[in-house]
Amino acid sequence: MKLLLLMSAFCSLQAFAVDPFEDFHKYGELSEEEIHELHEGEFLYGDMEFGFIASSGNTKNSSFKIKGNVYQDFKHWRNQFKVDGHYADETDTETGIDDETASRYFLSAKTSYKFGVDNESFFVYGDYEADKFNGREYTATFVVGYGNRLFEGRKNTVDFHVGPGVAVYRVDDETELLPDEERVERGHLLRASLQWARNISKRTRFNQDFSYEESLSSLGSRGFSETALISQVIEGLSLKVSYTYRYNSAPEENKRKVDTELGVTFVYSFD
Repeated sequence: MKLLLLMSAFCSLQAFAVDPFEDFHKYGELSEEEIHELHEGEFLYGDMEFGFIASSGNTKNSSFKIKGNVYQDFKHWRNQFKVDGHYADETDTETGIDDETASRYFLSAKTSYKFGVDNESFFVYGDYEADKFNGREYTATFVVGYGNRLFEGRKNTVDFHVGPGVAVYRVDDETELLPDEERVERGHLLRASLQWARNISKRTRFNQDFSYEESLSSLGSRGFSETALISQVIEGLSLKVSYTYRYNSAPEENKRKVDTELGVTFVYSFD
């Protein structure tokens, strides 16, 4: 029987704040927009999460995860950067053979120009994903569009972004192509995203992020969903339990359409 050890930790330099949790995650008292207003003009603020899982026995497994969500907020512009990485390997203790079982890295950047009233914005968005086990060497998208707030209440906010764009991906060299297929595919798409945040208490919040890309060039569609519950542990340190769902309607040969991930990590907020 395998022995599973779950260890989660994060290390970050904290600057110019005694307790970043008090302003960035004052869940029951500040809306998301008020949080951004507090940090207007600052170079960087946001949060990072880190998790590590190890097991031993007949096989030795290790899994590493890091994720970050960082902002820059100015009078008319707001920039957001995301990074998400997951790596896992497995070693047979009898043969000593090491087998990599997961290797996925995702980067995205979005710049928004704030205009009009409330939360209206014009945005430019781009992302890049490299997943060693989905049959594609990389997938990249570039989107321009419009964003606004659908709903804002005492405890709930719902934001959306929608716009057209382009997508490009390259099938890895190990995948055999049909006569009419190309190694690199390009096409147009329509992307929509929705973000729902609910303040459950002053120490706990619920987040639901959803995005969907529909190809206008017969390249299939992609969907992403992350459902998360985040609770403060001490000061700027929080515990996050999340469920991630990834969907690809046109996977490469012998690949599944759906990938899911259940995670328990620590999140550190900084500014």
